[in-house]
Amino acid sequence: MRTLAELMATHARHGRIDWIGLRPERRADMAAVEAAEIAEGGLDGDHSRPGKRAVTLVQAEHLPVIAALCEGEVTPQALRRNLVVSGLNLAALRGREVAVGEAVLRITGPCAPCSRMEETLGRGGYSAVRHHGGWCASVVTPGRVALGDGVRP
Repeated sequence: MRTLAELMATHARHGRIDWIGLRPERRADMAAVEAAEIAEGGLDGDHSRPGKRAVTLVQAEHLPVIAALCEGEVTPQALRRNLVVSGLNLAALRGREVAVGEAVLRITGPCAPCSRMEETLGRGGYSAVRHHGGWCASVVTPGRVALGDGVRP
């Protein structure tokens, strides 16, 4: 019989990067890009928070869930996260290192929604994003990320 630790370390497949977004300054619109450099403080060209919130990620699979719980259109730009990934449960990676393209990130904890979700997604937008809004990560190893790159524990 496998241990709980072994089960928690097992994933069916690797994920991939589906979308990359940068916000040049606070409250600025997100700009979708095909590739970016992740530096120690976050994505180059992004108004990020160095440390535990240097990079933000959300699962593509959660976008339809959020859409079902609010009035507005749910797009990666609306959620204001840096990376949209699919195929891998980010919640199962909390506290672990993850290779994202050429970079290595450590998933540090949930990324709580900001008050802008109510503006962007309409009435109930803030609550719709709660517990589906993604994850924060610190940078372990800087590197390049591009659309289609793998996301591997």
